[in-house]
Parts: sequence; structure tokens; C-alpha cells
Amino acid sequence: MFKLSLWKALVVLSIFCFATAVAARAQTLTTLADFDGTNGDMPSIMTLIQATDGNFYGVTSAGGAYGMGTVFKVTAEGQLTTLHSFCAQTGCPDGRQPIASLVQGTDGNLYGTTSFGGANNDGTIFKITPEGQLTTLHVFNGTDGSAPSALIQASNGNFYGGTFGGGNMAACSNPGCGTIFELSAAGQFSTLHVFNGADGSAVNPLIQASDGNFYGTTYYGGLNECAGYPGCGTVFKMNPGGSLTTLYTFHGADGWLPAGTLVQATNQNFYGTTDWGGTSNLGTVFEITPAGELKTLHSFDLTDGSMPGMGMVQATDGNLYGTTVGGGPNAVFMFGGGYGTIFEITSEGEFINVQNFDLTDGSFPWGGLVQATDGNFYGTTQNGGTFANCSIPAGCGTIFSFSTGLAPFVKLDPGSGDPGVAVTIRGTDVTGATKVTFNGKAAAFKVVSSTEMQATVPAEATTGNVEITTPQHKLSSNVPFQVKRRVCCEHTVLR
Repeated sequence: MFKLSLWKALVVLSIFCFATAVAARAQTLTTLADFDGTNGDMPSIMTLIQATDGNFYGVTSAGGAYGMGTVFKVTAEGQLTTLHSFCAQTGCPDGRQPIASLVQGTDGNLYGTTSFGGANNDGTIFKITPEGQLTTLHVFNGTDGSAPSALIQASNGNFYGGTFGGGNMAACSNPGCGTIFELSAAGQFSTLHVFNGADGSAVNPLIQASDGNFYGTTYYGGLNECAGYPGCGTVFKMNPGGSLTTLYTFHGADGWLPAGTLVQATNQNFYGTTDWGGTSNLGTVFEITPAGELKTLHSFDLTDGSMPGMGMVQATDGNLYGTTVGGGPNAVFMFGGGYGTIFEITSEGEFINVQNFDLTDGSFPWGGLVQATDGNFYGTTQNGGTFANCSIPAGCGTIFSFSTGLAPFVKLDPGSGDPGVAVTIRGTDVTGATKVTFNGKAAAFKVVSSTEMQATVPAEATTGNVEITTPQHKLSSNVPFQVKRRVCCEHTVLR
């Protein structure tokens, strides 16, 4: 059953790759916390998020009080708190085995999905407060999808996501080809697209691009078959109304089984990874334009990693950073061997392996990285760390930080808008801020906390960086704020 294939792949990979060889620890990587089973086990394909309170939130696919996964919070110093343990009741009505990233809504709550559980064992959508109060918002039934991936909140305030299975059962047999869905802020659920195999199957997380459309990949499907899998995978675009266009179908040499989330870089092109394919059949990094022109930037060769993780992040230096599940200098075992790596790649394809995991500091970093407002990267490893009370004998996983010397900055939400729009600014130690400017134009603002501010886009603002002045330093936004337009003289003027 393809519904279980990703989950099984995670477990199988961990079991077969478990070994005792070690590599030298890089000085820039710090293990913040070890999972020990009781506080969680196997943070799998999710990427941490940094919330407005400055802390990081994520999920584990196993462990916790009932062994079915957790939602957790961790500080930048490594203080780990379990907010919820799944499956306290028979049948797991609150869901079980969450593997996808969380998203913080504009209401301050966290939203996520579980792969299984609920009344039909097809997964759930949930909301959880930062204090740990969980509410189930939707229970999947197979017809509307099963095994949902991560959610995003779009510019209209609604949540969107895809499912790994369910939907069209005839085209893809059990468990179906997957769907794309919308959940309104009021909790109304709608299925926007049902995949049929030819246009893709098994949907990875979406992004909303600068043009307002949604872009994503499917793990399987398309018109080309790879090594017996039901299609090599696709890249697609979908408008907010649910009309879907296949932009590209992989064929193997250019990569196959694209995993994770695309990232739209400042050059407006999209970047992603495939689990397999490329020159050595160990995965690739690719670039694709909004029009669907794809270029392979890097093929992994085992020594520099294998099976890249769940997408990349464009950092403040303009380069892309990501992880590989296996590979590295000690790559001598099955499934690509090694314990995984962190890599850096430019938009032109210049590649550097910047960190090799050595089991003691974690192994198999399947999830991606997040660059926090302190300039450092944060992530998790699926295994390694503590070995007691773990679901498999490969360690329960770790949380780590990784520093490359990048400076602190501020994040903007939203990243675009008209003059007069309220913008949330997230940073590190913004207490005592004395000035906020949008591309040099002073803005009205208020400090909400040491990590959050609210500002109003000034009337004369133009597209450019937002800068915060505090008694200690000046902080600039990681990306320019896009001023969409201003209304003047009954005409729309682009800024």
C-alpha cells in the first residue's frame, strides 16, 4: 500500500542504516535536546517552525505518553516541552503519528495534521494552542483524502494542503492518488482537486507563490515510470479556484520521487529536491521556472550525501541550505549509508557539504532546516542521540542548531501588501525599538514582545527591506517587503 510507503521507508531506513561508525563533529553544530521516548521519538519529515514567541515547534511521529507521537516546543537554548501526546483514547480520535510540519496561524495558534487516526484511520487536521490545548478540526474519510501533508495558511486566511492518498481509488488503487483541500478559517472543508495518477499521485506540501498561485510536487505519478514505481513524480501549479496544471514530469535521469516543499527564491524561480535519480541515482537538487523549465543543479554521489530531505531554505546570504538523509564521508552502508549531511548550494549550482552527522549528534536529518531570526539554522534528526526507550534501536532523534556566522534579521508576515496594511515583524530582542522603516520611509509601530512587533506600511513606502533600530543594533528583513500598489487618481500604480 502506497499510503504506508513513506512511513515504512522511514522505519526501514533507520533500521538498515544503524551502525557504529562515526565522523568528526563540526564545531558549528550544537545538539540542543535529545528525545528519549517519553518526550517524543522519531521527528520524521517535518521541519521546525519558529513562532512569534521566538520558540520552535514541531512534532514527533512516535513516543510520548501513548507511543503515537507528540507536539513539542523547544527554546533556542534547548528546553524541550511536550505539549500534547496523541492517542490518549481508544481509536485515537485526536489522530496518531504526525509527521508533517506545523504552521502558525494569524490567530497565534498552531495547525497541523496526523497521518493516521481519527474515526476512519485516514488522518486528521488539528489546532493546538501554544499552551497545548488541542482541537480536532477535520477527520479524513478516504474519499476526501488520507494521510495529509503539512498545511499552509494562504493570503486569504484559509488553510491549504495535500494528501498522500485517498481520493481517486480506481486510478491509483488502494490508497488512492491523493487530493488538494482547503479549510476555511471557520472550519469549512472543501476538496479542490483529486489526482488521477497521470497528473500526479501522493501530494507533498504546497507553497503559495508571489503570483498568488499554489505550487507543489507529487511524490509519484505523471506519465513516466521509474523502477516500477507508479510514476516518477511531477511539479504542478494550482490557482486558488482549484484549476491544476502539470508543469513538469520527472523521468529519472533528472531525478525521481520529488520530496518535500518547494522554495521560491528571490529570483522568483522554484527550488526543490528528489529522493532518487540523477547521475548516481542518489537524489538531485533542481531549479524550475514558473513556466515549467527545469534544470538539474546537483546530483548527489554518496560522499556529499544521498536522499535529500524535505526541501531547502533560502538563507539571508542568498544561498540555499538543506539536509540529506544519508551519505557523507562514512557512506559505507545500505540505503546510501552514512548518517546524513547539511549542504549549501547557490542558485547557480555551486555545492558545498558543510556538515556531516556522526550518530552521537544525531542521524538521518529527514526534515529540512529553518533559519531563525538569530541567523542560525535549526533542525531535527530522525534518529541518533538517546538510545533508551526508542521505537527502534537507532536512537530517538535530536534537535540541533547550526551556525554559519550569519547575522540576526527580522521576518515579515505578510511579505507584501498595500500602504496601510498591518505587518507582523518577528525578530530577536526587539525590545526598546526606536524606529521602523520600509525602504527608508518611517512607519508607525508598537512592540508586542521581545520577539514580535506590529507596524503599518507607510503611505509613501516602496518595495525594499524593512529595518528595525534598537539601542543594541539595526536589524534588516531577510527579504524585501513588496509594496503591491497604491491608489491614486483612479489608477493603480505599481511601486
